[in-house]
Amino acid sequence: MKLSQNFLNDLGAIATIIEAVKPQTDDNILEIGPGRGAITQGFIENGNCISAIELDENLVDYLKTRYGNSNLRIKRGDILKTDLSTYGRNIRLVGNLPYHISSPILFHVSKFSKYVRDAHFMLQREVVNRMVARPGESSYGRLSVMLQYHWTMEKLFDLSPKSFLPSPKVWSSVIRMIPRKNHDFAASDYDYFESIVADAFSQRRKMLKSSLKKIIDYNDIAAAGINPTLRAENLSVTNFVDLANKTLPKNNSRF
Repeated sequence: MKLSQNFLNDLGAIATIIEAVKPQTDDNILEIGPGRGAITQGFIENGNCISAIELDENLVDYLKTRYGNSNLRIKRGDILKTDLSTYGRNIRLVGNLPYHISSPILFHVSKFSKYVRDAHFMLQREVVNRMVARPGESSYGRLSVMLQYHWTMEKLFDLSPKSFLPSPKVWSSVIRMIPRKNHDFAASDYDYFESIVADAFSQRRKMLKSSLKKIIDYNDIAAAGINPTLRAENLSVTNFVDLANKTLPKNNSRF
């Protein structure tokens, strides 16, 4: 294999994942990185048609040989360069995401959240803990805020290293992600909101008045109803959106 990967081979874990997804026969399922087809097999046995994107050419050939003319439609491609809208609507995403690029994949998938019904991903447990972290928790950070803006998320269960071959050095977790279809805290300018979150957490131990001083004046932070002496970890997603909306430059010339 060209790429360093850890393949799920625990039949009990696979069954638990399929049960968590609760696939229906007419679901629009898209698997990211099917590997050797451990989860793929579960969906096929359930009677589902499943699409899959796999970067490794050897694995694509392996899966085509293994499943032949079954209900699997596999495409060789890079998920980070894939337009998910081409897969239709109400997509049900599944996958054991490559741990070394899990964050870029999550951010990319978030761009297409309006086309997605839900997502069930396996990720490094530490990453999942960051994704679902709440304000004030040590794991709460940029990843937490940006993903919680797009999704409601629930950590479902953990998987030990023994569930994979070869065994990784870390535990894994399965997370369920459901898009926020009707935003009750939409950012007026998403790029500006994103820049505030990035700057605020770039120096997370500093107060907002220091970490955001390049883009927002102290008085403007206070006028937005946010205490400038707070740290990024103290602000909720709605706080960040509110701060962005109330301090957005009028000329909006890229801040």
